[in-house]
Amino acid sequence: MQPVVVGDVIWEPTAEVIERSRLKRFMDRHGIADFNELIERSTSDIEWFWDAAVHDLGIHFYKGYDRVVDLSQGIQFPTWFPGSKLNIVATCLDKWMHDPEIAAKTAIIWEGEPGDVRKLTYRELHDEVNRFASALDKLGIEPGDRVGIFMPMTPEVAIAVLACAKIGAIFIPLFSGYGADAIAGRLQDGEAKALICADGFYRRGQVVEMKEMADRALLQCPSVKHLVMHRRICREVPWQVGRDHLWEVLVEDHGTDLPTARLDPETPLMVIYTSGTTGKPKGALHVHGGFPIKTAQDMAHGFDMQADDTMFWFTDIGWMMGPWLVFGTLILGGTMVLYEGTPDTPGPDRLWRMVEDHKVTILGVSPTLVRGLMAHGEDPPRAHDLSSLRVIGGTGEPWNPEPFKWFFNVIGGGRLPVINYTGGTEISGGILCGNVLAPLRPCSFAGPLPGMAADVLNDQGQSVRNEVGELAIRQPWPGMTRGFWKNRERYLEAYWSRFPDVWVHGDWAYVAEDGLWYVLGRSDDTIKVAGKRLGPAEVESVLGADSAVAESAAVGVPDELKGEALVCFVVLRAGQEPSPELAEHLKDRVAEALGKPLRPKTVKFVGDLPKTRNAKILRRVVKAVYLGLEPGDLSALENPAALDAIGASRG
Repeated sequence: MQPVVVGDVIWEPTAEVIERSRLKRFMDRHGIADFNELIERSTSDIEWFWDAAVHDLGIHFYKGYDRVVDLSQGIQFPTWFPGSKLNIVATCLDKWMHDPEIAAKTAIIWEGEPGDVRKLTYRELHDEVNRFASALDKLGIEPGDRVGIFMPMTPEVAIAVLACAKIGAIFIPLFSGYGADAIAGRLQDGEAKALICADGFYRRGQVVEMKEMADRALLQCPSVKHLVMHRRICREVPWQVGRDHLWEVLVEDHGTDLPTARLDPETPLMVIYTSGTTGKPKGALHVHGGFPIKTAQDMAHGFDMQADDTMFWFTDIGWMMGPWLVFGTLILGGTMVLYEGTPDTPGPDRLWRMVEDHKVTILGVSPTLVRGLMAHGEDPPRAHDLSSLRVIGGTGEPWNPEPFKWFFNVIGGGRLPVINYTGGTEISGGILCGNVLAPLRPCSFAGPLPGMAADVLNDQGQSVRNEVGELAIRQPWPGMTRGFWKNRERYLEAYWSRFPDVWVHGDWAYVAEDGLWYVLGRSDDTIKVAGKRLGPAEVESVLGADSAVAESAAVGVPDELKGEALVCFVVLRAGQEPSPELAEHLKDRVAEALGKPLRPKTVKFVGDLPKTRNAKILRRVVKAVYLGLEPGDLSALENPAALDAIGASRG
């Protein structure tokens, strides 16, 4: 794998941009001369940095901490801010009620796909959160109970997230496009007590029926005692008396003065599921004193989010960037834009029109989205006034140079930094990020975020520069997952098993001579379709449930639009015959179980799959052979003849 450093520096900050930035103000406050000095100090003295960071972010503690971090259980299981009491809702909402200017300021701007718009001030959001939290409390939702959230990006999704946090419940965010099996698997693993959903939402002008999908999922989830439904569409839906509750009725009799629960910083906040290379989805556990602090710090120090900014990150609540957007903007006193639909409905200028209408100052997208909108040319964005923008960013998968430069030149007008951002669900945000102090080359990162002791390692665990290696982290940070839900060993195996006391993230990275960083893609088998991480085992489990299928292997292959597309290799049971109709049936089965966006691009029928002697399918070999690449070390392969059919299937 060869790194590609593309092109010259295309952007450098002006003196005005530097002086206005939160990062420069933070550095000045602590007598730090430049960004490199900040990175060195923030990672060599983590107690100093994270103490300074929580003060810079204005995190509200009911009771102060005895020390910043306790590493007595090892770097893998740090305890942050021991001795203190907090609830992140106190920082997001409660403290702003004492600031009349922010209390009256818009917290959420929401737009539905048909064009309807709602706005909530900080005070209105505070009051709605209190009403809904009171309703959950009356239903019997207690601290520590898990609550699934299967909703479109409406104001109610933010209210639900914050209401759960306020009473100490743990929310499980679910992608709005999931099928019933994907929903059920996550609710089962989390042993959820309740599910919050909507009756539906609009996508490409059609109604997506969420309530019916939720009902099908709950047939498999006996732990769920309550379903709360928000009427987004106001349509007739099936109803189970005793289990189902209408949001609007539940909150009618509740006031706005519910006390916020005072919690230990390590109190669980969220279990968010992310797919790995083996087994069922893993639930990354995040806490009040972790995920939200990291999100706000990334926004402040990476994206220069300030109280007068309006951020629009095109996302879903089931993707980490959904909760990231909610917590980060509110902690910093800014405004968020939420949108339920697609970026090209009713026309390819939809996103750019929203930027103009809502005076968006920070816009975040995925490279996949940019690749899709590029196809419509420059006329749609040029038809709108995008001058409100001052920062644009992207995350989800590695950029390609062409869409990166299109985003920079056409959307940013060649005047704005493209803040490249990479990390993950288990990180609570970024490992590497751009910033408004650093020069920019296409597809590059300024370096690690402050507080992230990132490194690039060779196979022996040694630091390397000007050489591709594994992206790793050498120090803990508050946002790191507290492990996987009910699976401590899987967490240790996933991140800590490669080198002693070093988090190995699973990405190939490269640091160039000029100090800019690059990420070249995943070093494991995880598939990313349009920025959504998908484990091969999830797909293979769905395929294996079909009576025609003996076994299968799912891999991601490069796709111009989605970054990666899903290709499935299927071995049929005896007596079954391959056919185009069966291939389409299997694609539909995956789409029904996991969601339409995850429908396979191709299903290939083969007689055998390459395996090791202990029956492990070598997906990396499947992918390499299908793409016509060098498959690498085949010494563990039991049945090399299986590669012939995979290679022949390329045609």
